[in-house]
Amino acid sequence: MEFFSNLLASLPGAVAQGLIWGLMAIGVYITFKVLDLADLTVDGTMATGGAVCLVLMTHGVNLWVALLCAFLAGMLAGLVTGVLHTFMGIPAILAGILTQLALFSVNLRIMGSKANVAINPDNYTLLVSLRNVKKLVPQNPILVVAVFTVVVIALLYWFFGTELGSSIRATGANANMSRAQGINVDFNKVLGLMISNGLVALASALYCQYQGFADVNAGRGAIVIGLAAVIIGEVVFSRIFRNFALKLLSVALGAVIYYIVIQFVLTAGLNTNDLKLITALVVAIFLAIPYWKGKYFRAAVKTKKEGR
Repeated sequence: MEFFSNLLASLPGAVAQGLIWGLMAIGVYITFKVLDLADLTVDGTMATGGAVCLVLMTHGVNLWVALLCAFLAGMLAGLVTGVLHTFMGIPAILAGILTQLALFSVNLRIMGSKANVAINPDNYTLLVSLRNVKKLVPQNPILVVAVFTVVVIALLYWFFGTELGSSIRATGANANMSRAQGINVDFNKVLGLMISNGLVALASALYCQYQGFADVNAGRGAIVIGLAAVIIGEVVFSRIFRNFALKLLSVALGAVIYYIVIQFVLTAGLNTNDLKLITALVVAIFLAIPYWKGKYFRAAVKTKKEGR
């Protein structure tokens, strides 16, 4: 009974974190599913956005301006990865690793060579805060981030329905055919990487406000969480969410499910030192589900039909 009461008490925090990381996962979805690129820049960008946002706020910059600057900083990181990949011919995964590596030093520079920057919720107006996660108020982070998610999904749905957005989707579907149709494939890859990392940095800015500090190591393992959310959303909702906007929503919901699963495991009493191991196991299981379904379920159906 105590287990369920503890789990219920921790669910609001898990949902809030899941929604924030869901925004990051939507950025991962753009590169991983739309562009068909493996981009590891997000491990660095997930720290950059929060660092930029909190440092600007501690220097008196307006909250919304700080969020915009965080988004633009993420786009700049995506631009670097895109240029390394397209202009210099470096494979996307290696280009992302190089940018991620460089961002560690950049993030330390932004934060004044400190490992983290803290912000006191009593002295600043924050869009989301851990203090409000269990309060029934308009400032509840679950409500705020849910609205953010809906707005982001609506904007992305509109953008990827435009001529430019459709050309980006075509680039991811078949780059050679897109090039033959006169589409600037390199430009589309760079733009897609910029949008993706801009969203990751925006999620980072919200997350750092939520927890009250920016950490240079905040993005370590972010790509795993992002891919977990994408895969979980695809496995759970693929049969009912076929529209592009709903697919983006499934990614956000996948992140929420992921954090609820992690919270369930931690409430069960597992050592927090094993969190990365648990994360890897959860991701591996959800990655294997489509394979198991394809191999064993179809085989069972085939055998049943042959038996007739």
